[in-house]
Amino acid sequence: MSTPARVAVLTRPEGRNEALAGRLTDAGWSACILPALEIHPLDVPAAQLPRPDDFDMVVFVSGNAAKQYLRQLAAAHGPRPWPAGVIAATVGPASAQALRESPAFGANTTVLHPGDEAASHDSEALWAVLCGLPALPTRVLLVRGTQGRDWLGDKLQAHGAAVTRYAAYLRQPAVWDASALARLGGLAEAGVSATWLITSGEGADAVRANLDAAGLAAWWRQCQFVLTHPTLTRRVPPACHGADGPAMVKICLPNDESIFQAFVAA
Repeated sequence: MSTPARVAVLTRPEGRNEALAGRLTDAGWSACILPALEIHPLDVPAAQLPRPDDFDMVVFVSGNAAKQYLRQLAAAHGPRPWPAGVIAATVGPASAQALRESPAFGANTTVLHPGDEAASHDSEALWAVLCGLPALPTRVLLVRGTQGRDWLGDKLQAHGAAVTRYAAYLRQPAVWDASALARLGGLAEAGVSATWLITSGEGADAVRANLDAAGLAAWWRQCQFVLTHPTLTRRVPPACHGADGPAMVKICLPNDESIFQAFVAA
C-alpha cells in the first residue's frame, strides 16, 4: 500500500474537523482526525448558573463556551429569549454566527465580534472592538472552559468592569489509542512528515504528550504546522521558527476557509 505524500492531522475538538477533512481529501490530502482535547459539559445547579439578565455583556471565548452555556440555561430555566439590552460578544465571526442561529437570539440582539477582515480572531481583536463602544459595559460575564487565558478579563477589570468568570465546560487532554499511534508510527517509519493543525497551547501540549509517550518526539520535530495564532509558535518544535531543520509554520485565522488555504499553500 502506498504511503500518502501529504498528511493533514486535524486536532480540533470532536465534531469540528469533518468538513475540513473532506475539503482536504478532495484536494489530494490524506486527512487524519485526532482531537487533542476532550470537551466535557459541566452540569451546574440552576442556583449556581449566572443569568445573562444580571449583566450588561456576556463574552463567549469560544463556540464551545456559547454552546454549553446556552444548553445549561435552557436546562435550568427552559427555552427563553436572550434578554433585551444584554450584549453578547465573541472572539470571531464563526461563533457569532452560531449565536445568531440559536433560537434564543432574535434579530435585534447585539452580537459584537471582530470582522472577517480582522488580522486575528482572539481576545485582543475583540478588545479592539469593545474599545470602539461609547462606553465599556460595567458588568461582564466571561464564559469559558475550566482553563484558558485571563487576558481579556484582566483588561476589562483594569478599565473598571466587574468581571464574573464562569466555566461552562471542562477541557482536558485526549489520550490517543493504540491504532491512532500505530498509524502515526507508520508514517514516521516511512519518513513521511505530517502537517498538524494546532489551535491552542493546551492542544499543542496534549499532542506532544501523546507523541512523547509513543516515542515519536523526533518525528514531531520534523513535521510541519498550521497555527491559528502567532503565540502558538512557542508550543511547537524550535525548528519551526529559526533553528536548523525542515519544519515549517503557517499562521492563519481560525476558520475553515483560512485553515484550508494554509494547508493548500503548505
